[in-house]
Amino acid sequence: MVAHAYTVAFEGVEARPVEVQCAVTAGVPGFAIVGLPDKAVSEARERVRAALTTMAIAMPSKRITVNLSPADMPKEGSHFDLPIALGLLAALDILPRDEIAQTMALGELALDGTLVPVPGALPAAMTAAEEERTLLCPRASGAEAAWVGNCRVLGAQSLVELVRHYTGDATIPPAEPGELTPDPARRDLRDVKGQERAKRALEIAAAGRHHLILVGTPGSGKSMLAARLPGLLPPLSAQEALETSMIHSLAGLLDEGGISRSRPFREPHHTASMAAIIGGGRSAKPGEVSLAHNGVLFMDEFPEFPRTVLETLRQPIESGEVMVSRANAHITYPCRFMLVAAANPCKCGYLTDAGRACSRAPNCGEDYLGRISGPLMDRFDLRVEVPPVAFTDLDLPASGDASATVAARVGAARDRQAARFSGQAGLRTNADAEGQLLEEIAAPDAEGRDLLLRAADRFGLSARGYHRILRVARTIADLAGEDAVRRPHVAEALSYRLVAAKES
Repeated sequence: MVAHAYTVAFEGVEARPVEVQCAVTAGVPGFAIVGLPDKAVSEARERVRAALTTMAIAMPSKRITVNLSPADMPKEGSHFDLPIALGLLAALDILPRDEIAQTMALGELALDGTLVPVPGALPAAMTAAEEERTLLCPRASGAEAAWVGNCRVLGAQSLVELVRHYTGDATIPPAEPGELTPDPARRDLRDVKGQERAKRALEIAAAGRHHLILVGTPGSGKSMLAARLPGLLPPLSAQEALETSMIHSLAGLLDEGGISRSRPFREPHHTASMAAIIGGGRSAKPGEVSLAHNGVLFMDEFPEFPRTVLETLRQPIESGEVMVSRANAHITYPCRFMLVAAANPCKCGYLTDAGRACSRAPNCGEDYLGRISGPLMDRFDLRVEVPPVAFTDLDLPASGDASATVAARVGAARDRQAARFSGQAGLRTNADAEGQLLEEIAAPDAEGRDLLLRAADRFGLSARGYHRILRVARTIADLAGEDAVRRPHVAEALSYRLVAAKES
């Protein structure tokens, strides 16, 4: 008779149900795992064998066959250890077959039977809830999985605990959700001396989820400004927190099962590979663009990133998702992030300083920023020059609004957008609006439209650039608490498009 257990196989952020069929039959003794297992899954038989030996359970001198169904779906990861062990114990009539068939399990087995935590417990719990099954997992993963309220989660320290639970010797209590991760200490915007225009651009970017590029000499405060952006953003909604946490769960980044309401702020180094930024590698893990989902991706020294990496950002910026293609699978991850880039005006960094610029000026600036292609530059809604701060300004007391004050205005603008897009799936901020909807919500008054048309003709704006100006103008109006987009809003939005930047 065949015993059944259940687990999941991960395809992006989705956990696909997998049936583990275990049969113990007469024949030449052996232990075979079939159903497109990878190396880690195939090695599960040795870990299961050793774990059962430590429990004084002898392997039968029979043919053991484990089939992972559907057999044509690739199976990767060590989390198949636990369901294979449970299926085998049920096939040996040590555990009740009916009860094991009503569970979904994942976890890696140590040789002594201890359960080792594995990534992906949160999306696995989502699938278990849909299948109306109890989730069995390592105790260290239980707090993470228990955030799915309609799923019963049992977290065990070892395989022995699970056996005792199902044989009635010692009951395992349901796992409790982990604690909300406290918000990290935020840096205050008042710490930045001067740079009022750049601060205003940060506020607009935070309010509408607009992409921003800061161009300025070394030491002008570009990175300092970007580091204060998280303090301006509203906390994640419950739905956004779940979306983001599922990605972080797959990447193994959830600390002790805690879920954070703070928006992600990812800042990869410019030597990062394409797989690190976009996603991929041996197990097609999510990249930085997906880890920044619902948050900020800050790329300092933007032109120093490899050209191929920069060009692959174009499609994720537009679509809000990225597809990682492999020989045997195509995996899609969400990546609705806000891109903030920082760049020097040229290689030496002092193009605008006649006393310090190199002898190749202005060609060095054209060559350096030319590494950012026109189509990619066109995707930045806000382009801001960050001039050097005068030494006399550094001795002045802090000025401007504190981060909390700016965050309150940003939150009010986001609330207006949430009300505007309520009932429309996938639309949360002005940056998401497009087509006819954008024309309706961001239609400027007669003076504003005239200004925008003249600017588009004068500076050769692309259609994409034209619509991005409309989105920014709509956000500026939201910050002002106004329903209509007027000429001053359009004028300010136009001022944040660097005239010297390439348009395409």
